[in-house]
Amino acid sequence: MADELIPMLGDKTPLMAANTPCTDSLAKKSEIGLVHTIPKGMKPGSDTANLSLLGYDPVKYYSGRSPLEALSIGVDMKDTDVAVRCNLVTLSDEGSYEDKIIIDHSSDEISTEEAAVLLDAVRKELEDDEYKYYVGTSYRHLTIWDNGRVIPLTEPHDILGSKVAKYLPKDEKLKSMMVRSFDILNNHPLNLERSNKGLKKANSIWFWGAGTKPALSSFEDKNNKKGAIISAVDLLKGIAVGAGMRVINVPGANGTLHTNYEGKARAALDVLLKDDYDFVYIHVEAPDEMGHQGSVENKIKAIEYLDERIIKPVVEGMEASGKDFRMLIMPDHPTPIRLRTHTADPVPYLLYDSRVNINNSYSFNEIDAICSGNVILKGYTVIDKLFNNEELE
Repeated sequence: MADELIPMLGDKTPLMAANTPCTDSLAKKSEIGLVHTIPKGMKPGSDTANLSLLGYDPVKYYSGRSPLEALSIGVDMKDTDVAVRCNLVTLSDEGSYEDKIIIDHSSDEISTEEAAVLLDAVRKELEDDEYKYYVGTSYRHLTIWDNGRVIPLTEPHDILGSKVAKYLPKDEKLKSMMVRSFDILNNHPLNLERSNKGLKKANSIWFWGAGTKPALSSFEDKNNKKGAIISAVDLLKGIAVGAGMRVINVPGANGTLHTNYEGKARAALDVLLKDDYDFVYIHVEAPDEMGHQGSVENKIKAIEYLDERIIKPVVEGMEASGKDFRMLIMPDHPTPIRLRTHTADPVPYLLYDSRVNINNSYSFNEIDAICSGNVILKGYTVIDKLFNNEELE
């Protein structure tokens, strides 16, 4: 949800423009600051950033995004396998494949159910002993390349509105499968039905994010805390599986603006208060997706939903329990509306402790985070700040 000052918002960021009464109240009683979640020289992705947030130095632990997603899907990778993200994207209809323009990296946030039908059609035509296809969530799917190579591949959300020619894989087999997928999908009955409904066709696969089998150390052993993750996104679930954390699946949690916010909040309270876990990470994808879509209005709405439908009920539930608690609120990385992709800029954090009486004038936003003077240079240490019991500043 981190962003830049936007002229149409009166030189405010979406976080500044959003109506967030619960977060505003917490901010006055919290430590505010900046965190650098992306190590210098690494690409600003949800993979590296979320490893940082969970205490894993990406420089040491990162082996690629798709292998983490493979863990979530339940794919047992061999050491010689390479995992590759397989998005269902929307390309323009006209011209040769190379001349097509990438319109949407998420195909109007296609449902998992519809995506599974389309990926099955691709699988029947393209799968062989070397390449296997696996259904993930919404537009995010997986290909396992037997005895593959980790090669440079372009993220589709980085090239929205661009002609695809210069971003296609150098590997001829990967490129040919992408080209063939358009012929399979563009006039598929399900896509024709989507088009008739005014929805974008999911008319091509797009490969990116190649990597090898990951090896994360145990979250509980490292932190002496029992941890769980609530997310609709396979990447986050995969990190949890690799770290030995509990994965909590919430019905209706789909990684979109209209995810089951209330269900995530209830699940978090249940795991903390009934199952006696020490830590739960509630991940909300909507602000990032709205950033990729370039929608200021919906990004603000996503932030307001986060405040009203997750942060507020979790705070109220914890207060009603009578238990002391700490809460860390922060983005993993910025996804500015202007760019519609990720940046490596530091992000604001809010750290609240129910036992500590702080009275400050800061709000939770990018500008006040800078003004606070608090800076965490190594993002993978922010979780230590959450878990340690020293008094907040």
